[in-house]
Amino acid sequence: MDVKKPTLQEKITRLRMSFLSQMPARLDKAQQQYRLLSSDWQAHAKLAVELHRFFHSIKGTASSFGFTGLADIADTGETLLLTLIELPETEVPGNKLLPLGELLSEMKQQLQQLQQSRGDVADDTQHAPFFEMEQDDSNRAESNRKALIYICDDEPEQVTQLGYQLHCFGYEIEYFLDTQSFHNAVLKRRPDAVIMDVYFPNGSTAGTDELARLSVIIGEALPSIVLSGYGDFEARLGAVQAGCLAYFTKPAQALDLAAKLDELLLGERREEQLRILVVDDEPEVAAYHSLILQEAGMSVKQLHDPSGILDVLRQFNPDLVLADMYMPRCTGVELAAIIRQLPEYISLPIVYLSNETNRKKQFSAMQVGVEGFITKPVIPEELVAAVVLRAERMRTLRALMSRDSLTSLYNHTTTTEMLHTSLAQAIRQQENLILVMLDLDNFKEVNDLHGHMAGDQVLVALSRILKHRLRGSDIIGRYGGEEFALLLKDVTLVYAEKLVNQLREDFSNIAFTAGKARFNCTFSAGLSCYPDYTHVDALRMAADRALYQAKHQGRNQVVVGRYRHD
Repeated sequence: MDVKKPTLQEKITRLRMSFLSQMPARLDKAQQQYRLLSSDWQAHAKLAVELHRFFHSIKGTASSFGFTGLADIADTGETLLLTLIELPETEVPGNKLLPLGELLSEMKQQLQQLQQSRGDVADDTQHAPFFEMEQDDSNRAESNRKALIYICDDEPEQVTQLGYQLHCFGYEIEYFLDTQSFHNAVLKRRPDAVIMDVYFPNGSTAGTDELARLSVIIGEALPSIVLSGYGDFEARLGAVQAGCLAYFTKPAQALDLAAKLDELLLGERREEQLRILVVDDEPEVAAYHSLILQEAGMSVKQLHDPSGILDVLRQFNPDLVLADMYMPRCTGVELAAIIRQLPEYISLPIVYLSNETNRKKQFSAMQVGVEGFITKPVIPEELVAAVVLRAERMRTLRALMSRDSLTSLYNHTTTTEMLHTSLAQAIRQQENLILVMLDLDNFKEVNDLHGHMAGDQVLVALSRILKHRLRGSDIIGRYGGEEFALLLKDVTLVYAEKLVNQLREDFSNIAFTAGKARFNCTFSAGLSCYPDYTHVDALRMAADRALYQAKHQGRNQVVVGRYRHD
């Protein structure tokens, strides 16, 4: 039985109603604090700070949820309390406290009116916050689905060879030898991209003409690459006018075509969702801001108690922290200072999210090394833009430090750190973790015979196959010159061995060229597994022994490490 998922607006309505349902208890507590302050200001002066936080919190939450009446009352109360808190210690407010009681009574009346019209509040779309974020379909696509590529060319041998090699890179390939069958197939099932020849027996520009016709029928140009035996101006002009995004002359290398396909299909798509940590002691407010960011395609974790920050930073590894500035026990400023004490998070972007509008206080709060200040109530598009800008900059800086410049895989240091982290996570969650140590066979001979540019071509090809064929949750690193490390999470050893063997067979069929020479490469691999090995060094040594055994037994094979006690 299908359960209908709540819409975005339904989720926001639930948060609004949850906020209202908690207000009576919070208001009763505030009125009790007010009575104590009125009876003896000097004995209970600290309660003024708590009341100030109450009004500040209600102001931000109510304005975020469209309860402007409550927000206006809270704003007045916050301002009044601030003047009282700043009085000299020896001065007793006296009658200056009376307006505070009146404001609390006014707030109670406003709340009663909202509760009496509870149904109207739930249906109130005029004052409730509403937003629609532009959807990025590429981020929502099934991560495990292979991209569908149509190849249309009237040379059967070339089509078959090219299709097979692109299949090894992880694409789903369908071939067509004429433009009519290609036309019918597109109308039946739209491909993710097209590789099209220009010249066919029915016309010297039949291929690009067909692409132009289809773009009119379906209302948009298909992402297309031209692969032609002709490189003249007219042929290239026809390709541009048909909306083609790249042009290759035959013979083209599968690696180059795969690189261009990646560029066309991925475009602006991120490698993975931006990870945002929202720290706010108000669950409804945290949930509301999380909804905005999730709607924009980000992965969001909420933390309502700042004391859990150290564990969450290690486990979630956020790209940015979005923190409320006023929280009990630990303020946003104090939280930022704690994060900055940790060397590994010294450059982690922190942005305050608060209804504090005092510029002097904002500047003072940012001196602990905070990136920015966003005032409540937020404009969803502005919140998303501010978060994305800072988080992507952080991710870019991280990549420069953690990625190998040639393959864009994780470098040795980062891979080693992730091995420690992944093993700890596997132990905690009682899941399998497979370590694969993979090494190219006779790679020195490739460099010696064909040159280092050819060797780089081989490294890039292997890294591209691994990135295409493994899951987003798997970790791929370039461990050394021609050595790679893979971390496969929550799979069996039998499945991992079968997967790596399939990768090995496909990679061995990739044809490389260097000048007039054509050659193939192979790799050997060794596997080890948690829970067989419970320490990083033992897991790594077991995989290394298995790799050495694969090399010793003749290369181009996969060996699973036999269990030994740590």
